[in-house]
Amino acid sequence: MLKNRQILGCSSGFVSHRWKPYSTTSGSLSFLSISTCSNPSLSYSFSSSSSTLLPTTTTTWLSSTHRPRFGAFSMSSAPSGSNPDGPSSSVAVQSAGNAHKINFCQSCGGPTKHEIPDGEEKIRAICTVCERIAYENPKMVVGCLIEHDNKVLLCKRKIQPSYGLWTLPAGYMEIGESAAEGAIRETWEEACAEVEVVSPFSQLDIPLIGQTYVIFLARLKTPHFSPGPESSECQLFALDEIPFDSLSFSSMVVTLKLYIEDVKAGKLNFHYGTINKRPGTSPSDIHAYTLEYHLQS
Repeated sequence: MLKNRQILGCSSGFVSHRWKPYSTTSGSLSFLSISTCSNPSLSYSFSSSSSTLLPTTTTTWLSSTHRPRFGAFSMSSAPSGSNPDGPSSSVAVQSAGNAHKINFCQSCGGPTKHEIPDGEEKIRAICTVCERIAYENPKMVVGCLIEHDNKVLLCKRKIQPSYGLWTLPAGYMEIGESAAEGAIRETWEEACAEVEVVSPFSQLDIPLIGQTYVIFLARLKTPHFSPGPESSECQLFALDEIPFDSLSFSSMVVTLKLYIEDVKAGKLNFHYGTINKRPGTSPSDIHAYTLEYHLQS
């Protein structure tokens, strides 16, 4: 169930950047910021050697030989006339999300003030009565990429945003369920399909709108599906027939392109990446984004 809540979130104040690792004279690993690619169509910059793009064994979070190896590349998509090669910054600046829209305390109802609490760096809404600080956290969207007879199942949305556009069955994870359980539930609600989760396929963070997408590979338990209340159509598409110009969100574009690349390479990977949306763009604008620091195992 992915409804109009998607358009809420930080709409300005984010300077996107991408980090490129390089070795210093001391042998340690540092990072410098680089701009996005200039090709207005989809483009890749890939290194098959994970050690050239990721921290070395002196780093703890991906250094262990027991961890999977990752390769990395970047992806960008922008309409013609845009300038993805604008000035790059080595500092990411984020606004306080919707803090200025929180005018009353959700605990006691008292009026709020907007300032930076002691020991923090972002402006928060602080209750002037009970002094409770309102923290906003990202929402998790979970869904399934369903494989059946070398095709994938897509749903045409019957709700806003992105009414009439195609999507993988996905929606907001609920309290009390796991990510996989939420993906299975959303698939049933949107496609009336019973599925079995096979493995996680991708995690895509979208900082600008405060969302994280977790998509699972899944298979149909039975070859039956039909539109749920939020869908007008459900259809299996061969990979070369996927309607990329009519997809609902950039997250769907990225997920399906990564899947096609994996299928062509003969190996399905797990993918992590950050989708940086251009400030001020709508969720349905599937071109105004860059996929940065993409990792695959």
